[in-house]
This record gives sequence, structure tokens and C-alpha cells, in this order.
Amino acid sequence: MRRRKAQRTNQAIMRGVIAMALLVLLVAYLFLTMVSCTQSPRGVPVQGTISDAPDSTLVLEAMTLRGVQPLDSVRLSADGTFSFAVPADSASIPEFYRLRIARRVINFVIDSLAPVTIEAPYARMSTHYDIHGNAASRMMKTISLLNIQLQQRLHVLQSDSALSALEKSERAQQLVDAYKQTLKGDYILKAPASAAAYFALFQTIGHQMLFNPEDDRSDIQFFAAVATQWDQLHPHHPRTENLKNIALRGLRNTRQPRAVELQVDGERVREVGIIDFGFPDIRGRERRLSDFGDNVVLLDFTAYSLPRSQQRNIELRELYAAYHARGLEIYQVSLDADEHFWKTMCEQLPWVCVSCPEGGDNDMVKLYNVMQLPTTFLIGRGSELRTRIADFADLRKAIEAEL
Repeated sequence: MRRRKAQRTNQAIMRGVIAMALLVLLVAYLFLTMVSCTQSPRGVPVQGTISDAPDSTLVLEAMTLRGVQPLDSVRLSADGTFSFAVPADSASIPEFYRLRIARRVINFVIDSLAPVTIEAPYARMSTHYDIHGNAASRMMKTISLLNIQLQQRLHVLQSDSALSALEKSERAQQLVDAYKQTLKGDYILKAPASAAAYFALFQTIGHQMLFNPEDDRSDIQFFAAVATQWDQLHPHHPRTENLKNIALRGLRNTRQPRAVELQVDGERVREVGIIDFGFPDIRGRERRLSDFGDNVVLLDFTAYSLPRSQQRNIELRELYAAYHARGLEIYQVSLDADEHFWKTMCEQLPWVCVSCPEGGDNDMVKLYNVMQLPTTFLIGRGSELRTRIADFADLRKAIEAEL
């Protein structure tokens, strides 16, 4: 009897120990689950499917102020699924990214810890994708689709042989203006603090910025509106500072010109025949105007955001191809406010391209009396400043005379 009672007592004790152990394990499991839910060691998930693209390389890229930076890549399997992660600090401040296969891209933004899911067929990846996770990315999709539609209509317009060149130009401008007004009214004015508004400001048409923040006061006001809102929500962030700098430079550029007095080193002017200066090129190396030896130099102050910039650079390419072997050099000074845009536009140009970070406020720009863009000078052999080119049509004749 006593032995049975002792056995029952021992069994009760064992059951209690087991129950206590299970309770401890349960508490530990719940604790670990809570910790794992509050931490995101890999960052914000970006996942989805790109169908019909087996063995294609899908690249995740960050759209930074310094340019496009690859972050990760994956070779797609037959089912097309992918999974990336971006830094979790994007949760508080919008950061822009894109998925790319060759030239097909999908732009999106990360503005919270919510996962972003993207599904698309490879053949129509840039236009027929579904995106879930945040409203800003869906608005960016609409902006991108409108841009693609505009460029398609412009292409059809240029192919219409029934229209004169003037009619094509006028209709093209009407189409561009309509797209611009849509962006202003539907995306920038309605929500200037949004990532979509920021994205809208930097839309391009054929490698040319849609908005001109250099000398179009109306466009500058939209940059200023977005900059003001971002400064309230994201003070001191690099994108905010970039917006503010663009807006301030544009406002300064559009003020009434005033006389400027500068102290110039007379000995230096007599020594080289020009007022020498230097600015950094795309790789950050200083390139000076006096570095070209005994060549003829075309000094060109410009902004790649100007309406005719792309066409003008095509014409400069023709001059450069025709006369470079005979001693012609081009020293092109960009007064563009956006550094990333400048680097993108001048990356493939064969001549020396430099950036003036102060724009129209730079002393050397003022000293050369650059009152409008573009402004072009021709410097002869021996570094003698020959002439300011008032009409681009006269440039070829002036170059011939110097060579």
C-alpha cells in the first residue's frame, strides 16, 4: 500500500515537471517569435514573378543621386519567381529602386516596411506589370505609362510624311505640354510631399528633362513646392537638399541680371590670352581651360536640360568629327542643377564635359558675361580668345578660319 502511494506521488511530481518544462518552452517560443517579428535582418522584401524569362538575369538597382547602383541580381528559373531585400532604413524616407532585365525596367519606391510584390510578363515587363505594397509605386507606374505613350505618339508624329516640319514641331510641343500639365495638376500640386511628385519632376523625354529648373520660372516653382514639403518631412536628407539647391539656383538664374565687378589677375590674362579656370569632369578630375596646348578650343556654356540641348549636341558631334583631327577641342561647361542628370547626359560625349556647381552665380561664369544659355566662345591657337559666337550657323566658318 505504501509502495503504491509513493509511486503515485512520484508520477504526479513527474507530470508537474513535464508541464513546467513545456510551459517554459512555450514562453521561450513566443518570445523568439515576438523578437523575429520586430526585427528585419534582411530588410524590406521585394518579391514576385517575371514570367516567360527563364535564365534571364533580373537586377535590383538603387536610383541614387550619384547614379544607378546595382544592389543584387538573380538568374530566373522556369517559374520566374524572385526575392530581394532592400535596406530597412527606407521605411522612414522614400528611396527609389528599379528592377531591370536588359533594357526593360520597372520603377518603384520603398517608403515603409511593407513588402513590395511585382508580377509581370517578360515581353511587356515595362508596361504590363502589377505592383502591390504602396500607393506611391502605383502612381509612379501611371506616370511612366503616360511617358511611354507620349514617346510613342511623338514617334508616330515624326513619321507622318503629310505634315511639314513646322507642323510636326508644333504638334509635338502640344503633346509634351499636355503631359507636363497632367503631371503638374494630378501628381505634383495634389501631393507635393509624395514620392510620386518627386518622381514626376525628373521625367525625361528622349534623354531631355521635361521640366526646366534652370531658366523656366514656372517649372522652378514646382521644384520649390516639392522642396518645401520634403524639407518639412525629411529635413537634411540628401534628396531634400538636392531639391532645395535646384530650386534656389533656378530662382537666382531667373533674377534680373545685374552688373558684377570682379578682381582679375591681369598677369594671368596676359600670359595665356584667356581668363583660365577649371571644373571637375564626370570622374571628379579637374579639367582646366588652358590644358589644350596649341589647339583651337570651342568653349561652350550650356545646360543639358534646355529644350534643344540634344539636337545641338548632335550638331556639335558633326563639327567635332570633322575638325578634331585637325586640332579642334570642345570644353563644355554644364550649368545643370542636377548632378546625376548631368553625368547621365554627358557620359557618351567625346569631348571634355565639366560641371559648374554654382551655376550662374559662379564668378568665372559672370566674368565671361554668360547672360543666356547656350553661350559659345572660340579660342584660337595660342589660347587667344577670338570671338563670341552669336549664331551657331557661323560656327563652322569661324573654326575653318582658325584651323
